[in-house]
Parts: sequence; C-alpha cells; structure tokens
Amino acid sequence: MPTNMPVTDNYIKLDSFIKWQGLAETGGQAKLDIQNGLVRVNGKVEVRRGRKLVQGDKVTYRGKTMLVEI
Repeated sequence: MPTNMPVTDNYIKLDSFIKWQGLAETGGQAKLDIQNGLVRVNGKVEVRRGRKLVQGDKVTYRGKTMLVEI
C-alpha cells in the first residue's frame, strides 16, 4: 500500500484516493461503488466521486478505514 503520493493541492478527490490506495481494482469500480453508497467519509455515506478530501478525513471502503494524510 502506498505511503506517499504526489499532491500539488491541499486535497485529493475521493475516487482518486480510493484508486491510489489500491482499495478498488479500477477507477471505474471506485466510481460505481461511490455512486452506490458503499463509501463513507467521516462516518457519512458519500455519493460524490469528486468529493474533495483534505488532511484528516477518514474514508471507509470495503471494511477498511483510511486516514487522509496530505
């Protein structure tokens, strides 16, 4: 699992984060799972794949919770 990611902004989009973390096999799978309400951000269901994640956000997907560290 990656530990560092190249970030030029103070955020990363939800679908990109899921793919970058290797939690979804493809970006398309991440998109579908987000749209189907299978992803939580900070404990709440999130259906916007372009949701901007910032430092300290918690993403829960397929039983794993990841902390966003930018």
